[in-house]
Amino acid sequence: MLLAALVHAGLPEDILRRELALLKVPAWRLELQEVKQGGIEAKLLTVHCAKQEQGRHLADIESLLKCSDLAPKLIQSALAVFRRLAQAEGRVHGISPEQVHFHEVGALDAIIDIVGVVIGLDYLGIQELICSPLPLSRGWVHCQHGSLPLPAPAVCELLQGVPIEGLSVPQELVTPTGAALAVVLSSSFGPLPSMQIQGIGYGAGSRQRQDGRPNLLRLFLGQRQQVEEAQQVEQIETHLDDWNPELWPHIAERLLAAGALDVCLIPMQMKKGRPGFLLRILAEPAQASQVKDCLLCETTAIGLRFQTMQRLTLPRRTLTLSSPWGEVAAKEVVLPNGKVRVKAEYEDCVRLAREQGLSLHELYSHLNTAPELFPNTKDHG
Repeated sequence: MLLAALVHAGLPEDILRRELALLKVPAWRLELQEVKQGGIEAKLLTVHCAKQEQGRHLADIESLLKCSDLAPKLIQSALAVFRRLAQAEGRVHGISPEQVHFHEVGALDAIIDIVGVVIGLDYLGIQELICSPLPLSRGWVHCQHGSLPLPAPAVCELLQGVPIEGLSVPQELVTPTGAALAVVLSSSFGPLPSMQIQGIGYGAGSRQRQDGRPNLLRLFLGQRQQVEEAQQVEQIETHLDDWNPELWPHIAERLLAAGALDVCLIPMQMKKGRPGFLLRILAEPAQASQVKDCLLCETTAIGLRFQTMQRLTLPRRTLTLSSPWGEVAAKEVVLPNGKVRVKAEYEDCVRLAREQGLSLHELYSHLNTAPELFPNTKDHG
């Protein structure tokens, strides 16, 4: 499905066939069809082989790839996928990766799928691949080992530490090959990044989903747009009434180190009349899991609430203000009406006041209300 999506998004079929021919293996052909699922046009790719093979060991696949005429970088990327698969299968069956006998994954059609994906990503110049959380289903799947529960054990091994989405669909939605491709080739998992979309590809699966949804993999190609701050964040909250607030400075420091964007502690009256606190934390979705772990380990919280929300932030840049008493870090913010607001950083004002024996109130007020008096302002971007 991923290879079909790459073709649909712009990978020329003749380039794909020419590169795959460098594998120097006989008796296979690609069939590419235009299909529609849920009214959406997509590519369906099928690899036809002369006969059903009995599978290979990791060493066999390594030898096949290294003896090919593929570019070294393509060989290394494909080998990384197979090695990760071998490690996962080895852990499931209690054997070393070298002892794993690939059945479905070691067949020629799976090798062509994996190598084709690596070829497509390289041809299209994709430097960063971001994957959405993968959908894991329930039920059973039949393979060379017999009937296995879904998600397949190798898929579970491969996706440790990766965001997933549980679906009540009694059929396989993520195969070990697909999981390995996603884990090895993706730089991260999460929502769509800020980008300018330049192409879209749909790769179709050969089976119909039992929940009626289109069995499609969608690929966005685009140019990343750098933004100063994440505009989609996760808000995490918990209530505490059996906790020592003297620990808050330490906990706030740990949360920020874990990736929190902002932390706050709000006094409140709890349900039994006891004073308590509302802890509220903002984090980027990619960092939210480790922030939650930190919060649960460092406080007496036994549960958390969280939700994804959008935020709006003003454009800003860091400056250094040159004053008669020394340099001070500051922040310049551009307001919606185009006006600029400059605010000296509190910590730097405290430092300068102590060094110069000045009144902090006078220094802080002077710098924040009259930064234009100090023309030697340095821009830190």
